[in-house]
Amino acid sequence: MDAEHSIGRRLREVRAWRGLSLRAVAELAGMTAGHLSNIENGKRRVDKRSTLEALAAALRVAPSELAEQAFPAADRLTSEAHAAIAAVEEALGDYELGQDAGVPVRPWGEVAADLHKLNTDIRPRADYIAQAFMVPRLIGDLHASYQGDPDNRRSALEGLMHTYHTAVVLAKNQGVQGLPQLAAFHARRVAEELDEPQWLGLAAWLRGNATGGSGRSRQYALSTAAAADLEPFMNAPEVVQIYGMLHLNAAMASAAQSNAEQARAHLDEAAGVAERLPEDVNMFGHLYFGQTNVNVWRVCLGTELGDGAKVAEMARGVRPEVIPSAARQAAFHADLGRATAGDRRTRPQAVQALVKAESIAPQWTRNQPFVRETVVDLVRRARRDSVGRELRGLAFRMGLAA
Repeated sequence: MDAEHSIGRRLREVRAWRGLSLRAVAELAGMTAGHLSNIENGKRRVDKRSTLEALAAALRVAPSELAEQAFPAADRLTSEAHAAIAAVEEALGDYELGQDAGVPVRPWGEVAADLHKLNTDIRPRADYIAQAFMVPRLIGDLHASYQGDPDNRRSALEGLMHTYHTAVVLAKNQGVQGLPQLAAFHARRVAEELDEPQWLGLAAWLRGNATGGSGRSRQYALSTAAAADLEPFMNAPEVVQIYGMLHLNAAMASAAQSNAEQARAHLDEAAGVAERLPEDVNMFGHLYFGQTNVNVWRVCLGTELGDGAKVAEMARGVRPEVIPSAARQAAFHADLGRATAGDRRTRPQAVQALVKAESIAPQWTRNQPFVRETVVDLVRRARRDSVGRELRGLAFRMGLAA
């Protein structure tokens, strides 16, 4: 097993760099010194956002500093996706709404075809390599269309919202600091130009999603304020969808701050509005809001709140495959695996769930820090049996074992 990829190891390094004792960091993070020692020595895994973020706050670093991974050469998919991000970063810095894009205006039919492929093929497959190659060109083309193609100006703005959305999720899932927030900033400017509640709500959702672990209080405030702004417009299905997603964002921010009651209140609000929609999977913003997606989030939140075996009960009957997003499907199985990995009796089920997640969305799964921590812990515990062999195969593909 490769200890280079342990959060505990990086935690120990940062603590030494800060010159802080183990007891001091433990007290600041709200845990015992023994618990922290077990994390640093690889005997306990960091499997919750609240734990990771409390430790990061104690050490005065971003959570990504502790969860960051080195993209091992054995994992070609992850390393190629990460390398391709450079062009996305350049595009986010080069283009600004209303300024000359400096590229020729392509026929709208060609631009629209690329957008359609991004939204209906590349994004649903969670193919981050293809996204990273397509997004920079699309950003330039859409800015050029906005400036130089008056007949398709509004379509160009809507296309930019989808493309910046892709950039937020792509950069966040590849662990690139700063870029999710920059892409969300651009999306907000575009939404202001569109000047409709559903687009302004989507921009707020993206800002909250991009903020994530670096500011849960800010994520919560953004999400709840934006949801309140949408309340006068709830007769529009698109607004209902983004209103529900904002409450899911607020639920995650609450869970990451260990506020279970508040998290469940926002989850219940999202579930309630999902019941008002005639369809189970709804397409505004390609967020797929509806009852199935709420149940996928329920499993995620249960995992974060430490519900353990109860998560398997929550997952029963949920059909994530109806959501046309490999990342959302994989997240469901990964959360189920993480939640059931702590009990020896359910570890075989946990391994199967994690392997299932990887088979659905390998680029997403291999780059998730909590999945990696779980696999490291399971490999350490596994014996030489059929489950162990399957698990070691997963660990090898993730660059976590020889």
